Amino acid sequence: MPSLDWSKERVLVTGGHGFLGSFVVEKLRQRGCSEIVVPRSQKYDLVQMPAVEAIYRDARPSLVIHLAARVGGIGANQGNPGKFFYDNLMMGAQLMEVGRRVGLRKLVATGTICAYPKFAPVPFREEDLWNGYPEETNAPYGLAKKMLLVQSQAYRQQYGFNSVVLFPVNLYGPGDNFDLETSHVIPALIRKCIAAVERGDREIVAWGDGSPSREFLHVRDAAEGILLAAERYDSSEPVNLGAGFEITIKELTELVARLCDFKGRIRWDTSRPNGQPRRRLATDRARKLFGFEARIPFEAGLQETIAWYREHRAAEEKK
Repeated sequence: MPSLDWSKERVLVTGGHGFLGSFVVEKLRQRGCSEIVVPRSQKYDLVQMPAVEAIYRDARPSLVIHLAARVGGIGANQGNPGKFFYDNLMMGAQLMEVGRRVGLRKLVATGTICAYPKFAPVPFREEDLWNGYPEETNAPYGLAKKMLLVQSQAYRQQYGFNSVVLFPVNLYGPGDNFDLETSHVIPALIRKCIAAVERGDREIVAWGDGSPSREFLHVRDAAEGILLAAERYDSSEPVNLGAGFEITIKELTELVARLCDFKGRIRWDTSRPNGQPRRRLATDRARKLFGFEARIPFEAGLQETIAWYREHRAAEEKK
């Protein structure tokens, strides 16, 4: 398989200050990449075409890893469907268009598991991406990110532009977003359980009825998958990045509670939405095409995430 000499690359990482991006940047440095450009949204608002043109002009990248996204959990998606659709659509479309114009050698982008149809057969296979409409609460975000795939295939066909679009499952790990208004399920549960233990609460409230299932990929594994694809994969066919297992929200909540030493009751707020009924990815394509397999065991990854939150809790709760 072909591989990049990272010491010769100048890499632009959008979203490089974020949760996933910080791990990608760390792994790039470990691989010997010294020229890494991480734009700040205050200076370069990538929703605006002049800012996208400016970042290409200023950074002069040979390779772009596009991770920037306007994203959140079910509540954030319900409250911002228009913004999540427009901002994600425009960032991706403009980064790829200007990359094509300036002769960028390669662009690697992440889509989202939310792009899959609500009732896609489990495990989700890449060929099922178009066989139905996404789960309604996050469809605007999921469809905006799925346009990266359409654009990648169209630009490869017409212009010979080399881009790769990956579909990672739900991520978790140290440095995640623990804001209860915008966080995903794992950091939200960790924060609730630790707060309940400290206050001596006898119960915590979890959303939905606990029946949906999810799959989770440690952020460090996801970063490795992205760089392996950058090194070894040159196609616009979609590829899942996942860990290949499934856990119900009820089982997850009980596991997080146990690891946080919360011994009280879990009350299910069934007025809150469940989201997609099931999620688990088929992961064989990533293994065959660029040798990616998840390495970090789930319980060990949760323990690491809980320990990180305990250490950084004061700063996180000020956000």
